[in-house]
Amino acid sequence: MKKIVALASIVTMLAACGNKEKDYDATGTFEATETTVSAEQSGVLLAFNVNEGDNVEAGREIGMVDTTQIWLKIRQLGATKEVYASQKPDMEKQIAATRQQLLKARQEQRRYQELVNDGAAPAKMLDDATSQVQVLQKQLDAQMSSLSVSSRSLDRQMAATDVQVTQLRDQLRKCHVVAPTSGSVLEKYVERGEFVAMGKPLFKIADTDHMFLRAYVTSAQLQQVKLGQKVKVFADFGDGKKSAYDGTVTWISSRSEFTPKTILTDDERADLVYAVKIAVQNDGYAKIGMYGEVKFQN
Repeated sequence: MKKIVALASIVTMLAACGNKEKDYDATGTFEATETTVSAEQSGVLLAFNVNEGDNVEAGREIGMVDTTQIWLKIRQLGATKEVYASQKPDMEKQIAATRQQLLKARQEQRRYQELVNDGAAPAKMLDDATSQVQVLQKQLDAQMSSLSVSSRSLDRQMAATDVQVTQLRDQLRKCHVVAPTSGSVLEKYVERGEFVAMGKPLFKIADTDHMFLRAYVTSAQLQQVKLGQKVKVFADFGDGKKSAYDGTVTWISSRSEFTPKTILTDDERADLVYAVKIAVQNDGYAKIGMYGEVKFQN
């Protein structure tokens, strides 16, 4: 008789557990915005002061690639620009003699004009003086044109040198490895002293202060979810230990997908689910990949 009563009690407890409703609407995993920082210049990594787990601020210099060759090229271009500048003609000095000759010829032309008007000199002398003025004027115009062309050519060469210097300074800036965003260093791929090629990954950083729970809901649950909705998120630490966070729905997938095998939904028989992302302000305890639960309605 006692065995029958005990067995009945166990059956009753199991039935009660089976009828217990879940205290969440969907589950998922925590994730963060991850950024892989790669080398923007090739060379030896002279400095690389970061370790996995370090928290860094946006704009902090993490390392530096060798800049020697770039600096030498900048100095070389600076010297080249000085050479171009020294070759620029001094227009006023080079045309000064022709200007003086033209001034003298115009004075002679006016004097012969007065003499011809008074009948004291033949008209041929005035014609010769006028011809001399015209020749000198054409010589002056030709000199000014030639000097202007030479000066503009040198100006363009100097401008091209400035562009090259600007390009090199941009390359010089890219030799400094800087954290693009604040966050925690997840992985470190190189060490100081290694040669890195342009595009080689150096480290991965993630904003772990602002995390997301990627959960999956069935089509029947979509009517409970909308963008901007305030929800309750629980980080599952295992052994029944959980931590509650306030969350906001920031993204709802526009297309369905097959249920990921590692995800449990409110209806485990559903083949197609929709992904949602819920923004959470992390207190330092939620980790990337940790399981979490979400409650859409109180």
